[in-house]
Amino acid sequence: MKGYLKLATGETYEGTWQGSQGDFCGEVVFFTGMTGYQEVISDPSFRGQIVVFTYPLIGNYGINESDFESFRPQVAGVVLSETDSLGDHWQSQNTFVDELKTRGIPILTGVDTRSVVQRIRAVGDIPGVLTTIQDQATPDFHSIYKRNWIKEVASSQIQNIGSGNPHIPHIGLIDFGYKKSIVNVLIDLGCKVTIIPFEKAEATIESLKPDGLLLSNGPGDPKQLSPYLEGIERLALAYPTLGICLGHQLLALAFGGDTEKLKFGHRGANQPVQDLQTGKVGMTAQNHSYVVTEESLGNTDFLMNFRNVNDGSVEGMVHKTKEIASVQFHPEGHPGPADFQSIFTDFVTMIQHRKEGHTAGVGGTRSYLNEEADPTQCKGGKVYAEA
Repeated sequence: MKGYLKLATGETYEGTWQGSQGDFCGEVVFFTGMTGYQEVISDPSFRGQIVVFTYPLIGNYGINESDFESFRPQVAGVVLSETDSLGDHWQSQNTFVDELKTRGIPILTGVDTRSVVQRIRAVGDIPGVLTTIQDQATPDFHSIYKRNWIKEVASSQIQNIGSGNPHIPHIGLIDFGYKKSIVNVLIDLGCKVTIIPFEKAEATIESLKPDGLLLSNGPGDPKQLSPYLEGIERLALAYPTLGICLGHQLLALAFGGDTEKLKFGHRGANQPVQDLQTGKVGMTAQNHSYVVTEESLGNTDFLMNFRNVNDGSVEGMVHKTKEIASVQFHPEGHPGPADFQSIFTDFVTMIQHRKEGHTAGVGGTRSYLNEEADPTQCKGGKVYAEA
């Protein structure tokens, strides 16, 4: 059966339709990784988006039980050049296409994905619709941006994961649509993790009194959570805090910074980021449409400590005097590299030292969560290419 991807800007791309029939609207974005498609479709940060995979062959190692980042696929639809109908891998339990079909998510294959991506890069992320009707009228796309995707993916119940041993670090993870891999890294580092719904965060944390807080990733515009910013600031000032992706943006907003929407976002497993203290560049996994504006950090007590090499955007910040830090990228990887997974190690080590009564701040953490950041060490040069 023929199917179509129709963009709000007027272009139509034809392909072969697989999966549930109907009209499926979403923001059309692209992902540049060669692998990791299972993690991508199940990452809550992709909620409400139609994902165009740039690598020409997707699905060749199938789907397994362990690589889901949430309990189900979250994307609104998938657009591919070509897919493998078998999925040949010893862990594979289903094919990529069959998994999406079972979950009611449309797949459009045989599409000129290069052309779609060129269009997105020219005009930015674009609302679109996947449909089987060639002359289907263009729907009203405004609802895509008004919808609060965060509330659709965030937990509604408190969950405890890991040991109840009171001597190990206890991390309160404020959930805006967290990835399972973040929790896995913390558990592997010997932590107990409590997943806390963001709407109940202050009251819950006051009763739990964890050793540290992690603000998770999630979908959508961080300014949709403006009513919660004062509470986020109070919590971050009271506990050692690490923010990831959306959590990073929320910390900036809570302390007086600002965010803006990128033209076509950062999504992929190959985004180069420079540590401004050491000058070293590492590769990162990313998935976001919004960034913290560098000039707005002047209104806060944060210093930028990571920069995107491609476009110069803010990729991380650290508070000048408090144990608060955040990163725009995903240090846990999945999919993608774990070049900066030491951020988790530093965070947990610092908390463990505090718990044992040692001096706050951990040697070797450089610009991450230091007790007092050195502003002369977080400047860095503009080594990036102009976008």
